[in-house]
Amino acid sequence: MTGAATATEPIRLLDAEGALVETDANAEWRELAAQLTTDDRLAMHGEMVRTRAFDIEAGHLQRQGKLGLWVPSLGQEGAQVGAAWAARDQDTLFPSYREHLLALHRGVEMRQIIDIFRGASHGGWSPLEVRGMRIYSLVIATHALHSTGYAMGIRLDGACGTGDEAVDEAVMAFYGDGAASQGDASEGLVFAASYEAPIVFFVQNNKWAISVPSSRQSRFPLHERARGFGLDAAWVDGNDPLASFAVTRRMLDAARQGRPGYVEADTYRMGAHTTSDDPTRYRTSDEEEAWRRRDPIARMAVHLRSLGVDDAALAAQEQEAAELAADMRRQTLAAGTAASDDIFDFVYAEPHPLMDEQRQALADFEAGFGSGS
Repeated sequence: MTGAATATEPIRLLDAEGALVETDANAEWRELAAQLTTDDRLAMHGEMVRTRAFDIEAGHLQRQGKLGLWVPSLGQEGAQVGAAWAARDQDTLFPSYREHLLALHRGVEMRQIIDIFRGASHGGWSPLEVRGMRIYSLVIATHALHSTGYAMGIRLDGACGTGDEAVDEAVMAFYGDGAASQGDASEGLVFAASYEAPIVFFVQNNKWAISVPSSRQSRFPLHERARGFGLDAAWVDGNDPLASFAVTRRMLDAARQGRPGYVEADTYRMGAHTTSDDPTRYRTSDEEEAWRRRDPIARMAVHLRSLGVDDAALAAQEQEAAELAADMRRQTLAAGTAASDDIFDFVYAEPHPLMDEQRQALADFEAGFGSGS
């Protein structure tokens, strides 16, 4: 796709109302999406519904003082579910901090995500125990380098092919339009292209980097910027799960052949950047309503009905999601507080005298407050 003419609109297979878009231009993408059976599509819808129910309940918990912070993904479920299903089991995903659907898809428990934001865990889960799912990265864009380095390792460790021989494992790095302005993100593109690393950068352009619009961050579309680094690049409707799947699947398979890729998913952050943000201060209600009418869950539901899926099946998914979110809430309210010195346990793989000193210093400091504190 490198060097292709500038697109006038993103790749789309479902329109805003959920009807199929069938044009000559999207024929190859429709062919790829045909890999998804009706059952697959229903399962994708269920994952979006489950993630949103979890997301909303987590927001309630934060407002009630049970979490220090929450980062909502409302509105971005379509982009994420397409990418999640496009990745193969052997692929490794590097998330930022808003990829809740991807984490749940890979087997992370809701409580493990919650524990990060309530300060009860310093990582959430072990990437050795959850297949191909690295931990959240809250420092903006640093994982663009971590993921690129990992992909370079796949290329350089002698276990992969070159030229026409495909690499079995591919890597995906997920971040937003704001992170795309960080130097680390650009450096990741440089090394990925130079080493032909098997990686796809999946950028969810949700229009706002906190209060700065994406139009101010870049005078050119982000996917055009990626082409300048020598990567294959595509622009996809991120609120269309089918298009997200098709484009990402093609990009990942090309990355296995030594052609790193870049997907700009055109989507919208329907909620706040985090629960410490007030989006009403920088965007209009008309803008929010316009994007609400493009809700990926509603679009997928319309599409499923056109395939013969009845309302009872969709309602069952809503009920299951509500029960899972309620159970997560009960577990969170019943959970104890983590020991303050847990922070030292996983800094080094083996015991370390510096950690012992710091642990003792913390214990002495806390002892200074007395037993009544």
